[in-house]
Amino acid sequence: MSDFTNSFWPWFISAITFFGIVGCALLLWVTNKTKVSATSDNSTGHVWDEDLREMNNPLPRWWVWMFIITIVFSIAYLAFYPGMGSYKGSFGWSQVSQYEAEVAKANEQVEPLYAKFLAMAPEEVAADEQAMGIGSRLFLNNCAQCHGSDAKGSKGFPNLTDADWLYGGTPEAIKTTLDNGRNGMMPPMAAAVGSEEDVLNVAHYVLSLSSSQHDAARAALGQEKFMACAACHGPDGKGNQMIGAPNLTDDIWLHGAGEKNIVAMINNGKMNQMPAQAGKLTDAQIHVLTSYVWSLSN
Repeated sequence: MSDFTNSFWPWFISAITFFGIVGCALLLWVTNKTKVSATSDNSTGHVWDEDLREMNNPLPRWWVWMFIITIVFSIAYLAFYPGMGSYKGSFGWSQVSQYEAEVAKANEQVEPLYAKFLAMAPEEVAADEQAMGIGSRLFLNNCAQCHGSDAKGSKGFPNLTDADWLYGGTPEAIKTTLDNGRNGMMPPMAAAVGSEEDVLNVAHYVLSLSSSQHDAARAALGQEKFMACAACHGPDGKGNQMIGAPNLTDDIWLHGAGEKNIVAMINNGKMNQMPAQAGKLTDAQIHVLTSYVWSLSN
């Protein structure tokens, strides 16, 4: 309930919960006190289809006590656990705390298994069949949603099986990426490049760097304007792994190849985020996962 941004909703839910329980108790009390005058045949006098009679038998005692127990249980539950709006309950229980406790318990149980891998170099771990089996599972559970189960990525998500690395492909660089995540930003460059024609010319110059299909005349005109991009991608277009600037000469396109995609990138820029895994995985798990990711391209 803590994610509510308006105080009305906790009160609204509390009111529904409270009056629901009180209403059930009141209904039970009224039903128990209300007596229907019985006829000589112990019916209420209501008859349907000539011979279907509503009898005047009391509620079974077990049914009444089950109703009472349910009401008492509801009140006790709401006292101990969250359920009344923003009230957290006297036990202080939450889904997050239970999840974290279960994860901590599981990590403690598998810690001896990971200990031997933590003492090994990533290259040695990558050669261990058991470690790679564990690394594969870690990858499928934590990375495949973006990079794909085969780690070959898709548009906007890097391929981890080739030799093209935005921030470097050494085990150290991969571990840093996993630990801290990455925030990549390509700012809109249209204003710095110039007119729409200049943008188009630069796009063709970028295509020429990887020998992709391009207009040679436009590429020649765009070479000088490309200097606005050289601060990140370098004057030769080979990028800069220190800041995650892609190599434009290898014909590998993270956000799509061709004139249209490159013009859109120059005009609009792009922001990408790789989430940090340090708070989600243990150091030993990240070590094994680093070795697994490194092995995909080695």
